[in-house]
Amino acid sequence: MTTTTPDETATSIETTYGWVVAIASTLMIATAFGATYLVVVGLKPIQAEFDWPRQIPSAAYAVALLGAGLGGITVGFWSDRHGMGLPAIVGAFTIGLGAIAAGHSTGMVSFLAAHFILIGFIGNGTMFSPLLTNITRWFDRRRGIAVAIVASGQSLAGAVWPPIFRYTIENFGWRETMIGYGLVSIAILLPLSLLMQRRPAHILAQKAAASKVRNRPAPPVLGLAPNHVQAMLCAAIIGCCVAMAMPMVHIVAHCSDLGFASARGAEMLSILLACAFVSRIAYGWLADRIGGLMTLLIGSALQLCGLALYTVIDSLFGLYAVSVFYGLGYGGIVPMYAIIVRELFPERQAGWRIGIVFLFGTIGMALGGYLGGVIYDWTASYAIAFMVGIGFNVLNLLLVGFLVWRSGGAQRLTPATV
Repeated sequence: MTTTTPDETATSIETTYGWVVAIASTLMIATAFGATYLVVVGLKPIQAEFDWPRQIPSAAYAVALLGAGLGGITVGFWSDRHGMGLPAIVGAFTIGLGAIAAGHSTGMVSFLAAHFILIGFIGNGTMFSPLLTNITRWFDRRRGIAVAIVASGQSLAGAVWPPIFRYTIENFGWRETMIGYGLVSIAILLPLSLLMQRRPAHILAQKAAASKVRNRPAPPVLGLAPNHVQAMLCAAIIGCCVAMAMPMVHIVAHCSDLGFASARGAEMLSILLACAFVSRIAYGWLADRIGGLMTLLIGSALQLCGLALYTVIDSLFGLYAVSVFYGLGYGGIVPMYAIIVRELFPERQAGWRIGIVFLFGTIGMALGGYLGGVIYDWTASYAIAFMVGIGFNVLNLLLVGFLVWRSGGAQRLTPATV
């Protein structure tokens, strides 16, 4: 007859609650990211009511993402020291208040401020990168799959909210939709945020130890200065996100340019995003076995191949097939950076380091979408734009390949825990 020790029982409870936190985090991200789709779906009605050029409501989407990236760094420092409990509650209220404020806005300043400060910096700034960081602290053996599940909330938001917003905007108006979403988001996010109040027991045990080493010089990472490795990860995510954004932002227009209906391009985008959702789970499973760096290298190589195929394939069936391949290839790339930071750096630094990396990822996504349009305006073709994306992807491969080489092929890296 086997007996269970108190330590084993405690570990089992921690693991079980970790999955509760993972599911709650996924739903929080899926709810919170709905706020960024409000202005996307309501762009034309908003433009028409205020008689704005289209760039102003478009800018609201951009500043919301930028604010979320900057806020992620601030919340990263906060959660590194005090956990995700209070930040989650603040974000639960602020995202809803931001949507309500945008729904009551009377001009450009109030509309953009609601998106940048409330929806972005204070709101979604508490969500994506902080929640991904938090879930890495609950898992060791299955960290990859847990991070992938939480990151899939972003894709889930894109699948769920736009059809709802389209219906409510058409039938009730964009202001009523924003206010209604604000109330619903608070009702969903606040109860879920209460599940973030508990911290893993090992984090509490490490807190005292961390205070003793906080002022010591940081040890090398892969034989390099830690901030040099951080800079390479930031440059790498810019490279992959510039390439990633080009097909995602321009696939509908590219399909139309080739003579196919825009509806076919929208279907390709939906297929691409659905495949990305599936691949995130698969990438998480793979990262648990071969490590984040090697998994990122594989994903980046697959993304490059998919982008290259977009430059040469112009048949309808071929474009559908490439969209499937591209979605499966790129889908799990971004969550790998959270896993890599946790593999390379001490846990006490995870929040702010992951926040900085994801800020550069946001910059890369914005730059990729913008460059695709600029290059098309110059050349009247997306072929050169996709080639430029390939160049950024090659930069990413070189940087990640260098880090893999420095790791000596280690499957899973175990940094200092404090």
